[in-house]
Amino acid sequence: MAARIVALLSLLTACGEDPPGALTYGAMGPISGDAGKGSWRFGAASAATQIEDMNVATDWYLWTQPVAQGGLGKGTFVGDATKGYSKVMEDLALVKSLGLDSYRFSIEWARIEPVKDQIDEAAIQHYRAQLVAMKAMGIRPLVTLHHFSNPQWIADPRDLGCTAGPTATNLCGFGSPGGPMIIAEFAAHATLVAQRFGDLVDEWGTINEPINYLFASYALGQFPPGKITFNKLDTEFVAVVRDYISMHAAAYKALKAADTMDADGDGRAADVGMSMSVADWQPARKNMPSSNPDDIAARDRLVYLFHFVWVDSITNGTFDANLDGTVDEQRPEWANTLDWLGLQYYFRAGVSADRPLLPAPANLTACFSGLDTGSCLPSPDPTYCIPRMGYEGWTDGIGDVVMQYADRYPTVPLLITEAGISTEVGARRAENIVRNLESLERARKAGVDLRGYYYWSLTDNFEWLEGFGPRFGLYKVDYTSYARSETQGATVLGEVARTRTVTTAQREAHGGTGPMTPEPGASDDVFCPKQ
Repeated sequence: MAARIVALLSLLTACGEDPPGALTYGAMGPISGDAGKGSWRFGAASAATQIEDMNVATDWYLWTQPVAQGGLGKGTFVGDATKGYSKVMEDLALVKSLGLDSYRFSIEWARIEPVKDQIDEAAIQHYRAQLVAMKAMGIRPLVTLHHFSNPQWIADPRDLGCTAGPTATNLCGFGSPGGPMIIAEFAAHATLVAQRFGDLVDEWGTINEPINYLFASYALGQFPPGKITFNKLDTEFVAVVRDYISMHAAAYKALKAADTMDADGDGRAADVGMSMSVADWQPARKNMPSSNPDDIAARDRLVYLFHFVWVDSITNGTFDANLDGTVDEQRPEWANTLDWLGLQYYFRAGVSADRPLLPAPANLTACFSGLDTGSCLPSPDPTYCIPRMGYEGWTDGIGDVVMQYADRYPTVPLLITEAGISTEVGARRAENIVRNLESLERARKAGVDLRGYYYWSLTDNFEWLEGFGPRFGLYKVDYTSYARSETQGATVLGEVARTRTVTTAQREAHGGTGPMTPEPGASDDVFCPKQ
């Protein structure tokens, strides 16, 4: 009944209004620098571990490999993923067929250096062949160096206590005595890839979603290496964060020094940035919107910790060591290590100060994975629920979050490096794409230096803890034959990219903020927030 009422109100509100106008976009330009202002790019994104087969040297392969095969048996086995390594040329043809300007992907460190100080030249040649093919197709690469995965020798999850101390087979992970060695090794890796691929790549991302990665890997123990510091956020966990920021800064400087070739002729040899996970956080209590000052303050704390503390560090060269909102350390070696910033948006969620689950200094609870924490929000419509992911896919929030970043970092060019939806229904994917672009239009009209949108993801993939259940791909993957098939999202994004326009007809068919096309069985999914 609620869905029908919302739908009726939406129709009544629309009655008599002019139809939405077309959204138009300029040509693609540089990801950074003044020459790129006003330009726009359409792209798709992926990550090596999530798609590549034969990726046996990563920590995720060992982490998920069945115990009977010598692994740790944690969750769904990544195995051959989507065979994206052996089928890379086929997947590049999909990017080309859509008319996309750019493809964001990661080069797997574990594949380049499976054993410490031993470089696999075959892997180098594979990625080089990919980049050569992309240049011939007119697809600009945006290469990420660290996307949630490591060589096993960075932090061997079989020896979490690192009993022998840092060794060539186990550097013990971030926040350990091996931390400085990992930072140096990653800088050396960045130098290597810049030297080998700099003639084909001008746009680099050092790391991906640091807060999500570090919290899952080093606070909750859900990702490899599986360390747990949940109740020591302002001590042991902060040491991990400090190392990871240092790793980013070291890689930034290494890439800038080693990549001196302008691959695409735009006058810029190496634009280096990184990508942050973002969300539309809203104060809530008892699963309702809240105006309680304590809940508003809790929301503000989470926004600071989740969105800003990291970027403050690498723009200002400072560090809030106890995460309380006040600078404690001057770190000039971190300053100005950001040419562009990627934002990755998927959901809206509530935040409450009531019965906090996160300890000090956060002192809050948030609506995660559909858990009834008392901080979940009633969705404007149940069709916004994203089954298997446990969150509300409220697309209208992306524009607001972008403007928050533009206000805080007005000189940093912004890019949507990920935004998408897990669904089996093609119309829902088309709606997600058009509605995200409509929301982002508010930021563009406000003058935000926003330079493009990458849909996550090109194909279905291994979705970390959720395994192969979620379907994010513009192209659906048959996990028996590994054949790719086009979804309605690919059709619509291709039309938009090729014409540089979201048409009035597309907005009328897929846009707005009304109910989405339903996902069959979504109301019964245990991962959806219960209202």
